[in-house]
Amino acid sequence: MAKSLFIAPTSIDSGLTSVCLGLLRALERVGVSVGFYKPFCQSVHHGEHLHNDGKDSSTEFIRASSHLTPPTPIPLKEAQHQLNRGKTDLLMENIVGEYQAVARDVDVVIIEGLVPDRSEAYIARLNVEVSRNLGSEVILVAPPKNRAPADLDEELEFSARLFANPSDPDVIAVILNKVGEPESSGLSAPTINDKDTQTPDYSKRCSVFSSQRFRLLATIPWQPDLLAPRVSDVARELEMRVLNEGQMHTRRIQRVSVCARTIRNMTDTLRPGTLMVTPGDRDDIIVATAVAALNGVPLAGLLLTGGLMPDPKVTDLCRSALGTGLPVLFSDNNTYETAYLLGNLSSAIPTDDPERIEKAMEAVATRIDTDWLQEHLKVQRQSRLSPPAFRYQLSERSRAANKRIVLPEGCEPRTVHAAIICHDRGLARCVLLGDKNEVERVASSQGLELPDDIEIIDPAAVRRNYVTPMVELRKHKGLAPDMAEAMLEDNVVLGTMMVALDEADGLVSGAIHTTANTVRPALQLIKTHDQARVVSSVFFMLLPQQVVVYGDCAINPDPDAEELADIAIQSAQSAEAFGIDPVVAMISYSTGESGSGQDVDKVREATRIARARRPDLLIDGPLQYDAAAIESVAKSKAPESKVAGRATVFVFPDLNTGNTTYKAVQRSANVVSIGPMLQGLRKPVNDLSRGALVEDIVFTIALTAVQARQVEAAGLS
Repeated sequence: MAKSLFIAPTSIDSGLTSVCLGLLRALERVGVSVGFYKPFCQSVHHGEHLHNDGKDSSTEFIRASSHLTPPTPIPLKEAQHQLNRGKTDLLMENIVGEYQAVARDVDVVIIEGLVPDRSEAYIARLNVEVSRNLGSEVILVAPPKNRAPADLDEELEFSARLFANPSDPDVIAVILNKVGEPESSGLSAPTINDKDTQTPDYSKRCSVFSSQRFRLLATIPWQPDLLAPRVSDVARELEMRVLNEGQMHTRRIQRVSVCARTIRNMTDTLRPGTLMVTPGDRDDIIVATAVAALNGVPLAGLLLTGGLMPDPKVTDLCRSALGTGLPVLFSDNNTYETAYLLGNLSSAIPTDDPERIEKAMEAVATRIDTDWLQEHLKVQRQSRLSPPAFRYQLSERSRAANKRIVLPEGCEPRTVHAAIICHDRGLARCVLLGDKNEVERVASSQGLELPDDIEIIDPAAVRRNYVTPMVELRKHKGLAPDMAEAMLEDNVVLGTMMVALDEADGLVSGAIHTTANTVRPALQLIKTHDQARVVSSVFFMLLPQQVVVYGDCAINPDPDAEELADIAIQSAQSAEAFGIDPVVAMISYSTGESGSGQDVDKVREATRIARARRPDLLIDGPLQYDAAAIESVAKSKAPESKVAGRATVFVFPDLNTGNTTYKAVQRSANVVSIGPMLQGLRKPVNDLSRGALVEDIVFTIALTAVQARQVEAAGLS
């Protein structure tokens, strides 16, 4: 039977939704089978109905970001109506039925409670009724608001008494959220405060924690960047006119600057992420903002107030700045009224902003004490690796590997951002190839601070060091020094030489280069390790309920049986290196002995060879995809197979089949894929999609670091 955790906030601004989703993510990433249920829909934030079209944020986020399909919550007014008519039992009966449907196939259910409201006294009663009827243990969520520890003790004791049974208190733990949040005042809501806030050590100074009355499950610091709305969110909530859309759907407001000063006194406010608010007749400020945009400063946007439009001559002068993506909004309200509205924006995250909710979930998930929670709940890990668990393990393994990864595209903005993230998270020691001044300019233009100890190598200063070693590596091909020097003008070739000479552990490229530009130098200079017959590739497919491996979908057009067996073994090793239990299915259009022909015979022979080389691996084939993936189909098509219905590694017979399948699954099912990861090389080199997001590059760097450790441990380098 599933265990249930009822998450109850102590105040209206506790950040309940983010905490619930982060807790779910934390349990998922350690392999716990977890579900989500929200009994009632409640809108507590001004403007929330505009952002979310009347839908419940929590359930919409869950449906969009996972395989879970929680039931639609009951509107709070409807629940109140049933309570007023004396139908409490019927209401609870419906809730228990919906909960049991959620709990049927999971080990733990996260239940999101209602936010307390002084004007609605029955809300506290509903929280208590639901938690008791579902037999839930309660976790309180409380924002300390910089109160004295004794005051926080009192609030937690009061909240816990609401849920206490006569014999045994139901509250097991507390999550302190938004610790260190400064007092809100007007514009402070969307503004970042760069100063550290001194907060008490609540774990020691609150008696409810020091006495072990409640477990302090997490202390989550206030992070103002999680409040940063997109410019489009402001336009939508405040119903402002859009004069220039620009990049309003991606640019975020980190701070607001209400400008009425002269240019020399306001230039320091022209920083990345700043929304410039000024009357529409302040031509000087409008021009200064345009100049900053043309200089590469990614301002959040420009908001013109007072119902005033700038002079057409000024508009024409600034027109080229609009091409940089600068959003421009227009308000009929005066500057003071506009500033007040901005200071009171809804803190609710819109359902169409997955980037922001992902950050909020991670902020919570990384701080939950999952070891204690698992021990308390006595739940086991899933045998299948879920996508959150895969990403978590990837990060942990990357940190442990501590590898030096060279990034030839060192001045490319996404790559610079990814390198800074990897440095800050300790995922890898990144080496950026590029002119240091240019790298610093690229970082500054994105509002990023380049760490002092991040490694930057100027290619012009070191290229000649690699001419002789490259000639030596390619002497069998007759490579002359002048040819080597010309080839080393390409930073990808230069970075590949660093890897080939063991000066770096791996390479990631492709944000602005083709796959051929990335892979060809690796094949020429790094070459395959002794145990590999071919270089192949795998994709990690983050299916809703588990991560599986597809190989080879990017490199070999038509491998023979020997090569296909090698791809199967390589793919199994890659799966194992990343925490996936390898169960290998050799895919064909036929299952078992039901078909014949050259193509299916190749798969049958490859299966035989792979089994002979690695008798310790679970490998079976030929299997049709549905027989390999779906247990019910496997029972009828391959009842004796130990692989059918359980496969985690899918090996395709040729590139045509593999690439088509990978693309079809990725696009049709909206599945995230990581790769292609090259395998079989003496040292890892990995390619990026030219449309890769910053987070895609971060994961590829982490993946390369783990792969480098695998190669080193196996003695293949």
